[in-house]
Amino acid sequence: MSVGSLNDTPRGNRLHIAIFGRRNAGKSSLINALTNQEIAIVSSIPGTTTDPVYKSMEILPVGPVVIIDTAGIDDVGELGDLRIQKTIAVLHKADLMLLVIDPVQGAGEYEKDLIKKAAEQGVPVVGVLNKMDLNQEAGSEAVEEILGIKVVPVSAVTRLGIEGLKKEIIKAAPKEWTSPTILGDLIDPGDTVVLVVPIDLAAPKGRIILPQVQTIRDLLDNDAITLVVKERELKRALAGLSSKPKLVVTDSQAFLKVDADTPGDVMMTSFSILFARYKGNLEALVAGAMAVDRLKPGDRVLVAEACTHHRVSDDIGTVKIPRWLRQKAGGELHFDWSSGNTLPADLGQYNLIVHCGACMINRKEMLHRIIQANSAGAPVVNYGVLIAHVHGILRRALSPFPSALQLLDEIETGVN
Repeated sequence: MSVGSLNDTPRGNRLHIAIFGRRNAGKSSLINALTNQEIAIVSSIPGTTTDPVYKSMEILPVGPVVIIDTAGIDDVGELGDLRIQKTIAVLHKADLMLLVIDPVQGAGEYEKDLIKKAAEQGVPVVGVLNKMDLNQEAGSEAVEEILGIKVVPVSAVTRLGIEGLKKEIIKAAPKEWTSPTILGDLIDPGDTVVLVVPIDLAAPKGRIILPQVQTIRDLLDNDAITLVVKERELKRALAGLSSKPKLVVTDSQAFLKVDADTPGDVMMTSFSILFARYKGNLEALVAGAMAVDRLKPGDRVLVAEACTHHRVSDDIGTVKIPRWLRQKAGGELHFDWSSGNTLPADLGQYNLIVHCGACMINRKEMLHRIIQANSAGAPVVNYGVLIAHVHGILRRALSPFPSALQLLDEIETGVN
C-alpha cells in the first residue's frame, strides 16, 4: 500500500487510539515514538497539550490509525476542568486507550478512574510505563497489580519497548474495530450493481462524494460489476443490461425518480441507508423515522451534521428536510442545526433528531450519538432513512435488509 493511499484513508475508517495520562507523563513523546515522526509538540512544561489533537497516520504494522493526543487528566484550574471534560469525551470515539504512566508519578486514583470510565464505554486499555531510560529500576509488574491491566515498559526517547507496544496494540484492538462492509455481504462475486450519482450543485467539482467513492471501492473489493450513471441515464442503462442487476443504489435526493425507473423485482436502496448500517444502527434509525409521523406544529427538531461544508441554495439539511418535515407536521416547526464534533447538551428538548450520513466520523462515535439521543428520549433518524420515509418508499429502500424490514413490520403492526 502506498503512502498516498494510506494518507487518503478516511478518518472514519481508521482505528482510533486515544492517548491518556497525567500532565508531563510523556504522551506527546509517545506519539512521536510510535510514528517515528515529530508529530506532537514535546515540552517539559506540564499542560503543553490543551485540547484533544487528532492526527491521521499509519503505525506499521497496525495500519491506518487516528491518534488522539489529550490534555493531562490531572489538569488544574477552571480551564483545566474544561480540558478534562474534553479529554473524557474522547472516550466516546476511541477504539483503544493507551494509558501513559510516569514511574515517578506512579499509578493511583487518576489512572483507576480512567480505566473505570473506559470500561463503561467498552474501550480496551493498554498501560504504558514511560520514561524507562530515566527510571531503569521501575517495574511494570507493580503497576499491573495496582491497575489490573497489561502494562508495557517503554522509553519514548530511546524507543525501548515501542515494537512490543505495537504488538500489544494489535492484540488489544477490538476485532470488530473496522466498520462492517458497506454492501459486500449483500452481493456475490460477479453480481451487477448500479450506482446512481447525480451531478448537481451539491456535488464537489471534479469529484464525487466520499460515501460514493467508498461504495465503489467496496464493490470492487467484493468482485462485483459496477455501473455508475446519473439519474437521467438509469432507465436506458437498465434496458441495456443483458440481465437484471442485483441492486440499485441511489443518492437519496433522486429517490423518487430512481424508484420509478427501477423494476419492482430489483432491490433498491440509497447510499445514506447503506451508511446508516455501515456507520451506525439501521434498525434504531428506522425506529426513529416513525417519530416523523408524530410531529406537530411547534415541535423542536435538531438537524445534526458531523462535518462542515459549503451550503448550496437548496441545501438538504437547511432547506429540503425542514420543508418536508413542515409538510408532514402540517405547520411550522422549531429547527436547530449543529455541525462538527459534538451534539448540543440538552437533547431531551427535541422531538426528533435528523443526523447526516456520518461519512466523516467512525462507527463508534455514531453509535454513541444514537445512544446519547435515545438516552435523552429523543428519536434519531439519518438523512437517507428520513427521505425514504417522507416519500413513502421506505419499505422498498429497506428491501436488502431483512432485519430492518422485520422491525418496520413490527412497528406498523403495533401502530395499527
